[in-house]
Amino acid sequence: MATTMKASGACRALIREFENCYLQAYRCPAGIPTIGVGHTRGVKMGATCTVQQADVWLTEDLQDAEAAVNTLAKVPLTQEQFDALVSFTFNLGGTALAESTLLILLNKGNCKAAAEQFDRWVYAKGKKLAGLVRRRAAEKALFLDGLRSAT
Repeated sequence: MATTMKASGACRALIREFENCYLQAYRCPAGIPTIGVGHTRGVKMGATCTVQQADVWLTEDLQDAEAAVNTLAKVPLTQEQFDALVSFTFNLGGTALAESTLLILLNKGNCKAAAEQFDRWVYAKGKKLAGLVRRRAAEKALFLDGLRSAT
């Protein structure tokens, strides 16, 4: 069995940078009730949380994203590639990764083509969002850094 990878501190920082931390529930651009650092599970509008609770949820949600990437990626990954995929999965969910062309290309060993797929995931409710363009660019750059470090 392959070693289970864990997200690095850099991954956590990347997610925090793009998600920010909100102590009151809000609707994200996709219309999903969200609180803390991108936490969506069981969130109801009007809910509040503390910074400490937001950190607990972030850790739990990161573990879910790590588990999805560890399960779905069938090829060896560098830490940077893993972190990029965890950030992507944290934002979009394991189902999006599981059903993506990005994952198909990755698992075929075509990492360069897989990296190009990040650029496709920049829409919420059919609208291209500048924040998602920036996030996917950062994830793609991290993924490609990992590709370079592996050679």
